[in-house]
Amino acid sequence: MSKTGTVGISDDTLVQMSEKIPNFSETVERARRASEFEHNLTNWEAIRLYPKAIACSLLLSLTIIMEGYDTALLGSFYAYPTFAKRFGEPAGNGTYQVTSSWQSGLQNGTQVGQIMGLMVAGWIADRIGYKKTMLGALLTLCGFIFLMFFAQSIGMLFAAEMLCGVPWGAFQTLTITYAAEVSPLILRPYLTAYANLCWVTGQFISTGVLRSLLYRTDQWGWRIPYAIQWVWPVPIMVGILFVPESPWWLVRHNRIDEARRSLLRLTTRKNTEYDPDDAIAMMVVTNTQEELSREGVSYWDCFRGANLRRTEIVCCVWMCQVYCGIWFGGNVTYFLQQQGFTSVQSFNFGLGLNAVGWLATVGSWFVMQWVGRRTLYIWGLGAMFAGLMVVGFMGIPAVNSGISYASAAFMMLYVLTYDLTVGPVCYTLVSEIPSTRLRIKSAVLARNAYNISTIVANFLNPPILNPTAWNLRGKGGFIWAGFCFLCFVWSFFRLPEARGRTSSELDVLFESRISARKFKGTNADPFHSVPLGNERHED
Repeated sequence: MSKTGTVGISDDTLVQMSEKIPNFSETVERARRASEFEHNLTNWEAIRLYPKAIACSLLLSLTIIMEGYDTALLGSFYAYPTFAKRFGEPAGNGTYQVTSSWQSGLQNGTQVGQIMGLMVAGWIADRIGYKKTMLGALLTLCGFIFLMFFAQSIGMLFAAEMLCGVPWGAFQTLTITYAAEVSPLILRPYLTAYANLCWVTGQFISTGVLRSLLYRTDQWGWRIPYAIQWVWPVPIMVGILFVPESPWWLVRHNRIDEARRSLLRLTTRKNTEYDPDDAIAMMVVTNTQEELSREGVSYWDCFRGANLRRTEIVCCVWMCQVYCGIWFGGNVTYFLQQQGFTSVQSFNFGLGLNAVGWLATVGSWFVMQWVGRRTLYIWGLGAMFAGLMVVGFMGIPAVNSGISYASAAFMMLYVLTYDLTVGPVCYTLVSEIPSTRLRIKSAVLARNAYNISTIVANFLNPPILNPTAWNLRGKGGFIWAGFCFLCFVWSFFRLPEARGRTSSELDVLFESRISARKFKGTNADPFHSVPLGNERHED
């Protein structure tokens, strides 16, 4: 791969670092060895060295299953006869429909709760750590599920969804940031994108549960799916009690000895070339460099200096998850019913679609390592734009069985593309792009940008599909295709390639203001000094 040049840290920063880090020369040399070791690590060597870190990350990410489960549950409930009859209104054709306004309200209640949960979790986790914050969120969720299960009215259900959104918000950010901090460079895309796999798994379980209860006509047809949410928190809480705290978090709080012990608990000594002291030295050097470049770790610091660009990127990649049209393509069960499918047919198709999405997410782990984040993300948006346009054109003629099945086929291709590209790649980018000191708060801001976008989508998508509102059916693809095209244009000009970059290398690239399209071809050496004023500025 050709390089367009080499960028490093400035002489001034190097001098300041030498004043803050004891045994500076030895520490930097250790950090350099750790960086080289990570770059040379193979997949199999990393798995053998970090099995406990992998297990801990996978355990925490299981909390995302609950969020994916309820997100899909609520969307599918609109097509679920017993739920629609209990909380909906007569539609005039012998069926019941939850009104478009309440569909938007219920989903937006969840998003409001998640926004509050994210902001609180980001503040708390920075102070008390990942473990205690996750345990508190899980305990809180156990109580809030009672409100869902015993809901007597749609207003009570709205309150329950909003309150449950608070712990779900904590899960969304802490799982991927913890995965990024305990995993080596080569395993980071697998463990961060695994969060998307958990989300798809939750959707799959949700659709399967509703399909199995479809013939129940009593209240347990919708209460049992809510009760199943109690299955997850307790075993996850027990497992988290044995999970080590993030060594990066401990380094940021100057608890170096504890960070070393945590790192030893996360690794094995099967690789004799691995030195935990080298790894700690790299964390210390990276943290000190970021501390000197950007004072403070508040939310405001995410919008200062080079961090402003990093915040823009993580917020936009998560917003693109919504505006690429997944609210239209992912709500396939309800969409197909409006296309003429029966409840049984639409739920059967939903199960198959979730299985395809699950396999596509697993496939993204390997494709991402091969082609990189930027390429996969941009090509995914392009393919989804084309799919939405096709579905839009098929929505113009009157509904018939041929068009219905063709629309279903393209919806499957659309969701497959999403779960192979934009869906999982987003999680990896959000965990890699921010600086280590601001990783939690950057992820909070990014996820809240996603949640705000979701509120917009929740007001826009229900009337597109609801037969008592706009009833556009397939023609709604045109609306979402416009948003998807804007996401494609932004990604082409602003999304950099982060594959194979350590946190310190990304710091250097962003501080040097390298153009997004030149990230891949620029060599970054965080241990190489460059005179002030020689940085390569963005086009």
